[in-house]
Amino acid sequence: MRKKICVFIGSRANYSSLIPIINYIKKSRKLKLQIMVGASAILEKYGDIRELLNKNGHKNYDEVNFLIEGTSLNSMAQSAGLGIIEISNCLKRLKPDALLIVGDRFEMLSAAIAASYMNIYIIHTMGGEISGSIDESIRHAITKLAHIHFPANQDAKNRIIKLGEDPKYIFNFGCPRLDTIKKSIVKNNNNYIQDILNKEGVGSKIDFKLPYILVLQHPVTTEFNNNILNINKTLKAISNIDIQKIILWPNSDAGSDQISQQLRKFKENKYLENIRFFKNFDFEIFSKLLFKASCVVGNSSSGIRDCSFLGTPVVDIGTRQKNRKKFKNVITVDNNSDHIYKAIIKQIKKRYPRSYIYGKGDSGLRIVKKLENIIFPSIQKKFFD
Repeated sequence: MRKKICVFIGSRANYSSLIPIINYIKKSRKLKLQIMVGASAILEKYGDIRELLNKNGHKNYDEVNFLIEGTSLNSMAQSAGLGIIEISNCLKRLKPDALLIVGDRFEMLSAAIAASYMNIYIIHTMGGEISGSIDESIRHAITKLAHIHFPANQDAKNRIIKLGEDPKYIFNFGCPRLDTIKKSIVKNNNNYIQDILNKEGVGSKIDFKLPYILVLQHPVTTEFNNNILNINKTLKAISNIDIQKIILWPNSDAGSDQISQQLRKFKENKYLENIRFFKNFDFEIFSKLLFKASCVVGNSSSGIRDCSFLGTPVVDIGTRQKNRKKFKNVITVDNNSDHIYKAIIKQIKKRYPRSYIYGKGDSGLRIVKKLENIIFPSIQKKFFD
């Protein structure tokens, strides 16, 4: 009997971290792939991935729709609660042996709670890391519900052990998202990317051959009242730099509408030049944009995780990635326009060597091979000491 592994995709960013695992599970003779997709991953506003799933040959998937309209703290909590209901209904239909989830978002906590009460094994990737926002609390909560752990580095593995998890079921295989990045950056698709940059988005034209800054700033849920002030500090800093800018819309966390509103106001300024706004990109294109960027600016984990592997300079702003393991390609600054500006000026003159602190781009196959042969622990969790 093949083990049925249900992979839950809750956002476009989730999918980029799960592509290699999904592909290898699908090829496995010992595992049976099930896909559950929901939350922001099926909403056009945040980058509906269903067309991409179909394009990649994954046409059999179940949908769970539970994202409450609005991006307030209250709607985020309500979405998490509704997610438990919708995901439990889906798991009841699918009857998987295990649920595989990634990271630290509220929809992943909903999935973990539902699976726990239904006696379904939980496989968790990207656990054990420390950062800012509510993400860190959610990440550690999922760790305590999960049975099998695939952290992305040794520090994270050590932290999971400190949380009382059995070391026999903690495997440091790196970040599977780097597998996709490793393949993407060697593709000769520059003309295709230039075509996408011209056809999609709004604002000034971007020449992919020339230097540009890539801006990725998401809300910080634990600093909800400061999101407007913080994004305006970033926008003021980049507007004083004479280089092309690509700005992406924020994720669906509480405070997203606040940031989006300020981006719209910024976009409507008739005097802005060399700036283009995009909703999202396919991950292969996004990887190449990260790789070619003169500097990545904002507070996305892509700047910390992906750019360390790519050697791309990063200006990390604020507390959202506070204390996350960083390579020397990252300069962290507070939400101060002058500090952001000076850091960008410093970074756009540099290029850094590749780092392997989050893996070498071979994680997906290692994770699936382990799942093929592992004997699942007891469904009853207990504190290991």
